[in-house]
Amino acid sequence: MFLVDDKSNRVMDKRLMPSDPVATAEKLAEIQRGGILPEEKELAAGRTKLAVGDRRQAELGKPEMYDSSFIKPEDFGFDSAFMHEVMLTLGKLRTSEHIPRDKNLVQAIRYFDDLIEVSNLLSERLHEWYGMHFPELADFAKDDRYAFLIARHGDREGIIEELGLDLQSMGSDFDSEDIREVQDLADSLDRIYEDRRRTEEYITSLVEDIAPNMCAILGGPLSARLISLSGGLSRLASLPSSTIQLLGAEKAMFRHLRSGKNPPKHGVIYQYPDLRKAPYWQRGNIARALSGKVLIAAKIDQYGGEFRGDRLNEELKARIADIKRRYPDPPKKKEKAPGKGKGKKFHGKPRRK
Repeated sequence: MFLVDDKSNRVMDKRLMPSDPVATAEKLAEIQRGGILPEEKELAAGRTKLAVGDRRQAELGKPEMYDSSFIKPEDFGFDSAFMHEVMLTLGKLRTSEHIPRDKNLVQAIRYFDDLIEVSNLLSERLHEWYGMHFPELADFAKDDRYAFLIARHGDREGIIEELGLDLQSMGSDFDSEDIREVQDLADSLDRIYEDRRRTEEYITSLVEDIAPNMCAILGGPLSARLISLSGGLSRLASLPSSTIQLLGAEKAMFRHLRSGKNPPKHGVIYQYPDLRKAPYWQRGNIARALSGKVLIAAKIDQYGGEFRGDRLNEELKARIADIKRRYPDPPKKKEKAPGKGKGKKFHGKPRRK
């Protein structure tokens, strides 16, 4: 750590790292985590109007861009072999650190999305394949039930008997080898549906544990989806409410920026019932109110505050009721002034004849 005169690039004071690679690696790890070292606070003590070269040090001074490349580690006794050992130790330290549970939640949500995609593909294939043998089954069983019956019985006679149906199928007969193959597909799909149920239960229990205030407002599934889209609870708590409002609507926002079409009013928070059911002219205000309360809840969950989810939810419901009372009717469309838009527009200089 160096205190430098930015006009002359003269080192006025310094605090060097320890000569022990492990101790140096631990200090670098603390820096990477966003902490401020005691040595840095010591250098900044008693000095006003101090400029710092890293946003991490913002509480010590004003962050500014500064070229410190003239400071060479070799000039202070840190050779390349020492730096190599420090970097190896730092890598081991960071990879063995405790991972916050919200990071597991992000991975679980993405795994759940993968399971949904795979199950949809296999379900489509199973319906198309087994539909040649027993097309009527799709009217009596859906999704996981459809796959379970085929995996259990294979041939349509057993399924008809279990369902208690009295019908003559229009499908064609399959050889035993064909039945076995489609039965294997159904068995794989049935196990994927079971994985989906188990993963969804895990996600719900996990998000209720790490973000109880958010769950009180949004419920478990939507809270988990927001945390996943933002990359973690800590990042979600650092975002402005306007960004939370549009999480999941990135494509619509880019389309607005490219083509000038109307910007989106909400992203994945559209799944919130009171927002989804509201008329279009109220949704913008409701989305802003909702994202503001979600941000407060996320900050409380991230920084370990006491539970305030019920109170935040009551305040949100009151705000939504006020929006519905104040804006009961759609806004009137603005009428164009007489003659506006008629005639040709002229750009540039007039042509000479």
